[in-house]
Amino acid sequence: MKSYLAAALQMTSVPDLQQNLAQAEDLIDLAVRQGAELVTLPENFSFLGDEEAKQAHAKAICDASEQFLKKMAQRHQVTVLGGGYPVPGQDGKFYNTALLVAPDGGELMRYEKVHLFDVNLPDGNTYRESSTVVSGQDLPAVHPSKALGHLGLSVCYDVRFPELYRHLSQMGAEVLMIPAAFTAFTGKDHWQVLLQARAIENTAYVIAPAQTGFHNGRRQSHGHAMIVDPWGIVLDDVGVDAGVAIAEINPARLSQVRQQMPSLQHRVFI
Repeated sequence: MKSYLAAALQMTSVPDLQQNLAQAEDLIDLAVRQGAELVTLPENFSFLGDEEAKQAHAKAICDASEQFLKKMAQRHQVTVLGGGYPVPGQDGKFYNTALLVAPDGGELMRYEKVHLFDVNLPDGNTYRESSTVVSGQDLPAVHPSKALGHLGLSVCYDVRFPELYRHLSQMGAEVLMIPAAFTAFTGKDHWQVLLQARAIENTAYVIAPAQTGFHNGRRQSHGHAMIVDPWGIVLDDVGVDAGVAIAEINPARLSQVRQQMPSLQHRVFI
């Protein structure tokens, strides 16, 4: 693993595939011009707002999303994470899938989101991800990159389940990627503290691309895409506008923190 710059993109995706991909392309270009070698896109980067429309056009969204990710990786010669898009499953439902793509356009790792967001919030919004999404059945893997470190993958609501991240750390994860479309209501209280907790307890970097703003008449995301270091320090935070968080992933810092706080070596219950 070397020192390198990573980028966490923040988008306001809407129910318009081409508009979203154009926005993502601009932000990827911005990140690369700033030197990013790992560029991460949020959950639902290619389509967000109307679940019925997403379900009806899942195959087209899936194909366009995967072609786009591979094209961007090859064009800029960087590693790209597409944080979540629909991949058709059974009975008209789809998997909420994250895909990591190499600079040559090859697929490095994919993960089908396991924890589905079925919640009634006090602000009156109800979310039933399971009505359109099939839960993945496999724990996420860790991709061992010589250049970028051991990369662990998860998606949004997963961040509330620390056992998933303990699994990733047990498999050697040094960088945890948590692409999300966190709700505005829950995000204001929980988003940053959860990201910092996952970084601290696993002494790992956290890269968290995010959605922000209104996606349709009701759905609003919290924003604050950020990168957190292994000590829990927020290195960059986009705020509430579309943009890019950029920070250095430094193996010397990772080693320093793990020596100062060797909690991974002190685990009793594994």
